[in-house]
Amino acid sequence: MSSNASIKDVAAAAGVSVATVSRVLNSHPSVSPDARTRVLAAVESLGYRPNAVARSLRTDQTRTLGLVISDVLNPYFTELARSVEEEARALGYSVIIGNADERPDLQDHHVQNLLDRRIDGLLVSPTDGGSPLMLDAARTGTPMVFVDRWIPGVDVPVVRSDGRAAIRDLVGHLHRLGHRRLAIIAGPAATTTGSERVDAFREALAPYAIELPDAYIGQGDFQADSGRRVTEGFLDLPEPPEVVFAADNLMALGALDAIRARGLRVPHDIALAAFDDIPWFVHTDPPITAIAQPTKDLGRAAVRALVDRIEGRTPASVTLPAHLVVRHSCGEPSEPRTSTERSTR
Repeated sequence: MSSNASIKDVAAAAGVSVATVSRVLNSHPSVSPDARTRVLAAVESLGYRPNAVARSLRTDQTRTLGLVISDVLNPYFTELARSVEEEARALGYSVIIGNADERPDLQDHHVQNLLDRRIDGLLVSPTDGGSPLMLDAARTGTPMVFVDRWIPGVDVPVVRSDGRAAIRDLVGHLHRLGHRRLAIIAGPAATTTGSERVDAFREALAPYAIELPDAYIGQGDFQADSGRRVTEGFLDLPEPPEVVFAADNLMALGALDAIRARGLRVPHDIALAAFDDIPWFVHTDPPITAIAQPTKDLGRAAVRALVDRIEGRTPASVTLPAHLVVRHSCGEPSEPRTSTERSTR
């Protein structure tokens, strides 16, 4: 098998023209089944690999997608990126990933770099809502899909999860356990997920006549250090909360560090819950009650929506439900079950 085979070698081995080989490689429908079979067999036997750069110059496509995620160290985004890469590969695309590290300037650096590389489409989880670069890219027709987060008012499909029902489930669960003083470590207000989760938490408290005072709202940035800092502030209050709900997993781990640094125990001294379940949470002591997003499904749906845009179709936005996973960090007395499991019994 030779890795230096040319398209002319494939045509000769298959007994067809170079043009026919090109049509087969580009999935053109005009090729007969017999010719397609012979060409693919010749490609396999010769080990032919088309030159991606040359092909992009002919077709104006690179078969490459760009993905800019908010924080590669966050296990949620790591899993999302993996799902995106797997689905893209299945559809014949490669993925170039940029890590914004929750910084708008670094996000725009990656977006510009990806556009300069002539990617076919762009997946972005925006770090804020005011990037002129992304707004301009969307207006000028760059195929784009927002995933997890979005920029309100921009006409771009959004693939995300809806955590409102799961947050209602969490608050109801905490109320049944007897908790009344509930605090939240919020994400950045400039992100849609940051503001949405605080609003959903406040709304979920209303039916139980539980207020959310300003002192029980801590401003974080989806990083562990902010979870630690905010929780220290909660613990210094004259009347600390009974529960800390962290609006993402890294802030929850920071909160756990702060609680343990004070010599306190979860859930005996203070309860802890988190948005964005991760595999680590089953290994903490105690395992952490959390809201899980359908991360793999979000990644797959985002890629399919972007490929639809690239190929001229108009995909609809996709919203998938999150769900509560009950463990033992809030004083649960029984075996853990997910809200989905409870609803089916």
